[in-house]
Amino acid sequence: MLLPYDVKALLDLTQELDRWKAQLDYRGPIPRAWAGRLRRDLEAEAVAASTSMEGIPVTVEEVHRILAGDRPPETREEDAALVRGYREAMSFVLRRADDAAFKWDRELLIGLHDRILAGNWAGGAGRLRTGAAYLVDDRTGGLTFRPPAPEEVPELVDAACAGMQAGLEHPAIAAAWIHVAVAAVHPFKDGNGRVARVVASLAMYRGGFKLPEFTSLEEWWGRHRSQYYTAFRCLGETFDRAADVTPFILAHMEAQLHQVRALDLRERIQQRIWAAVEEAVTAVGLQPRVANAVWDAFFGRSVTPRYYRPLADVSPATATNDLAAAVAAGLLRPEGKARSRTYGAGDMLYSRIGAALGVRVDETGDPARSIIIGELSKRVAIP
Repeated sequence: MLLPYDVKALLDLTQELDRWKAQLDYRGPIPRAWAGRLRRDLEAEAVAASTSMEGIPVTVEEVHRILAGDRPPETREEDAALVRGYREAMSFVLRRADDAAFKWDRELLIGLHDRILAGNWAGGAGRLRTGAAYLVDDRTGGLTFRPPAPEEVPELVDAACAGMQAGLEHPAIAAAWIHVAVAAVHPFKDGNGRVARVVASLAMYRGGFKLPEFTSLEEWWGRHRSQYYTAFRCLGETFDRAADVTPFILAHMEAQLHQVRALDLRERIQQRIWAAVEEAVTAVGLQPRVANAVWDAFFGRSVTPRYYRPLADVSPATATNDLAAAVAAGLLRPEGKARSRTYGAGDMLYSRIGAALGVRVDETGDPARSIIIGELSKRVAIP
């Protein structure tokens, strides 16, 4: 078998993931507006983490704006294109995942790669590499791994896809295995890490683990990069198709469990904050859609009219009026002038959100947000 592993060492983790799946699948319906915000936020965090791991200098706030059609002036267009490309690749796998005719094959990976690199021909988009590849440590400049020769790549890609098509013991095992297989074969000139992380999400989704708690592992890896790169050491220094990848699969599944626990707590906290934001917005006579702008401001993100428009699905004039009304109510504060104007948290924002949640808040900005989240963390952690 290509890149074998010990399935017995993985069974406890698969059973725990199954228990989490059953628990989250039956937690009840999520309000539609909140579900939309949750999806957008997790998507932006996953895209920002995965692209940043490949040296693309974008923040979560910048990704939020790029995906809403508002490229920040400090972000290069080529970087914005890669952000959009990664999102398109993730959207593509979700569209394809439930297709009855779905098949793991070489063309699937090539199509994903073309989207991830935003069709950049010079970067090798949509083509298997034809040259040698070397992975080096950015800190020391030393060689850390030598992938297979280019003439071996097509057969190895086909073998990896054949293994996935035949089926592995559990979706989480499949996700981890295809992740490490793509990384080891290194089939492309650039973008291999992003392809590996996208197909890992695809494997989970195909296996019925469709909630973002299970399919958005990029953000976790982005915050634990040293653990991520350490997990690949089981491959050795030179590609060996017989290398035992059990350590990587264990690390990958443990990361998934850490992620699902963290996201479950976070979502229960943030759902309460979203309800409080909606309450604060309507209490001062604003349209419920304004909650989209106030939500971002609560978390310290700048809001622009161009970013807000697609979130609220309104015209430019309505967007301007909505934001001005939120400023008048003290929920937002304008920063800058004219076309460069952005909106942040207003003087009354945190006190109103705190009041809606029954949390006394006298501070503003980061301290106030920390007080609110800290109090909610205590509440939701109580059985």
